[in-house]
Amino acid sequence: MWAYKSVFYQIYPLGFCGAPFENDGITVNRIKKVKDWIGHIKELGADAIYFSPVFESDTHGYNTRDFFKIDCRLGTNEDFKEVTRALHENGIRVVLDGVFNHVGRGFPQFQDVVKNRENSRYRDWFFINFGGNSNYNDGLWYEGWEGNYDLVKLNLRNPEVTEHIFSAVRYWADEFDIDGLRLDVAYCLDLDFLRALRKFTEGLKPDFLLLGELLHGDYKERVNDEMLHSCTNYQCYKGLYSSFNSMNMFEIMHSVQRLFGSEPWCMCRGMHLMNFADNHDVTRIASNLTNEKHLPLVYGMMFGMPGFPCIYYGSEFGVKGDKSDGDPALRPCIDEPEKTPLTELIAKLAEIFKNSDALINGSFRYIVLECTHCIFERKTDKERMLVAINASDSPVTCHFDAGCGMADELISGKPHDFGGGSTLAPYSVEYWRMEK
Repeated sequence: MWAYKSVFYQIYPLGFCGAPFENDGITVNRIKKVKDWIGHIKELGADAIYFSPVFESDTHGYNTRDFFKIDCRLGTNEDFKEVTRALHENGIRVVLDGVFNHVGRGFPQFQDVVKNRENSRYRDWFFINFGGNSNYNDGLWYEGWEGNYDLVKLNLRNPEVTEHIFSAVRYWADEFDIDGLRLDVAYCLDLDFLRALRKFTEGLKPDFLLLGELLHGDYKERVNDEMLHSCTNYQCYKGLYSSFNSMNMFEIMHSVQRLFGSEPWCMCRGMHLMNFADNHDVTRIASNLTNEKHLPLVYGMMFGMPGFPCIYYGSEFGVKGDKSDGDPALRPCIDEPEKTPLTELIAKLAEIFKNSDALINGSFRYIVLECTHCIFERKTDKERMLVAINASDSPVTCHFDAGCGMADELISGKPHDFGGGSTLAPYSVEYWRMEK
């Protein structure tokens, strides 16, 4: 699967493009702004883009009105087609947010139920109780996603509903040549629906990606040969920042070990999950860290872990945003990208990742693990790579059996001698390709 060896870049289009929060019904071509960022995305080393919702919605994109129409606040279908064509011409694949668990109150079929009640032909598209009432005083009750009644839950066991969704996906593939879907709240989606979606999308493109938003639990329940190819690695997300804040590398290393280690109970061994330091739903990594000098180290850790990396727009040059200030604070309009030492490091890490069989497919084990620093190994039959992180403000010397005397230090481009142990500089990340 192409995604396993890709570096993803996430954009939340409504925020990125500066669209109004409420759908004002006015068509404005804002989505073409993405074309101005293609050069930056390529320089960063990303070769796949994941768009948060782009289709017509009530407000934030996840309350869909029309699966077949680009949100008027972003432009027209032709405008977005121009963007996806430009991305593909630059070697960047396109993944869209598939929001299939629920729709917005403005969804026409739901409005038909509110108007026509028991006589609506769409009454079985949703979970309705005509003897109840809603927070909106509709004179009927309906199920909303996790108690959010602006998000009307769809009945994915209704063949008409799945046919409507599959028709939209086929349209996206035909019109925009998309390469895959990120499935919103995939942990809520009916398992039979996921199986059917997998079979359907395999008929669109043999390598059509299905990436699920999963939080905790057993990822294998939904990531397998019948359903999803991959999922979001929320189980390692917290450790990526809190292990630095608490100066406790044991947290992140044990989280990775639990998922990807060699023991029989390691639940995700051999799987490729999407790693992220932040996204549109959580506090920006630059705001989460208590020491800004740890920011490059977080990305060094993320690119070295099993899985494939995803970078959230703006975070590659340190944009801040706190979840406690509301979701719009996490989804700002940024006029132009910046080039900083952090973006240069991420570009280097992306180059290393995409050209390393060990980082893409390798096993995982930690070799040195202390509160302030760690060294871990990624290994395949073709290649062996060591990743070293020192989060402290002092140099540390590590003595361990490196298995060889010399290695290539990929970030600095210099040879590395393990003869007297290895000294890690303060606040440093190093990638060593070991001699065979």
